[in-house]
Amino acid sequence: MSERPIVVETHNLTKVYGDGAAIRALDGVDLTILKGEFLTVMGPSGSGKSTLLNMIGALDRPTSGRVIVNGEDLATIKDVDRFRARTVGFVFQLHNLLPALTARENVEIPMYGQGMSEREMRERAEYLLELVGLPDRMHHLPSQLSGGQRQRVAVARALANDPAIILADEPTGSLDTQSGAEIVDLLETINRDQGTTILIVTHDPKVARRTRRILTMRDGKIVDDHRVESLVKEDLRELARSNLGKLLLSGEKERVLAEIGLDHLEGETAIESLRRLLQRLGE
Repeated sequence: MSERPIVVETHNLTKVYGDGAAIRALDGVDLTILKGEFLTVMGPSGSGKSTLLNMIGALDRPTSGRVIVNGEDLATIKDVDRFRARTVGFVFQLHNLLPALTARENVEIPMYGQGMSEREMRERAEYLLELVGLPDRMHHLPSQLSGGQRQRVAVARALANDPAIILADEPTGSLDTQSGAEIVDLLETINRDQGTTILIVTHDPKVARRTRRILTMRDGKIVDDHRVESLVKEDLRELARSNLGKLLLSGEKERVLAEIGLDHLEGETAIESLRRLLQRLGE
């Protein structure tokens, strides 16, 4: 039994949309997330991953089942907006910053109504913007910031009330490769240094492999839940699920060699030719 507190629990969580030909966006999901975890939810479009995120973030209500966040059953909470503001931080694909407010003012927004003075809010926002690497951009409007900088402001805003968990929905989806990698670097650093629990929804395997636990969803169910032990093991996991992996597992060596045009070779010659082929494909 882990000594770390449980931050999120879902029990037989179900969400059905529509009548008649109803769509089961979530189909009996059981999930436990411990304090300090850094994990990813992956899956094809329509698999239920964003719906699960919305349930955990109290943005939507389940058809049945329970969601418990930071020890509170969401079904029993009367002031959901207040609970959400002080318990959950959100980072969306599009930063959702208010264009007329400066970076600092955007970070202050979740602090309103939390019993903080204006000075406390200002100092907290300034500290968080320094934390995400934007000490010289506090008074800039979103239009004066790059896409990566705007997303950094969104991360700072998500941290405003020291939430129990940050939910990031495709946080790198609208960014270029370098900016996206920098946002993942930032989230990883916050998780490591601040101990903040972070759950990311993504389509990008490269993002998922940076976290320490990967959940895979399909048809409203969690079909795989594993710890990221090493990048090599993740490569092997992907290979096992690929067409090549299935052929190798079935023992059809001749068919594998035929598929890549090496069936006329044998032994060390075939292995060396395969190595050269892999080298060319990897360039």
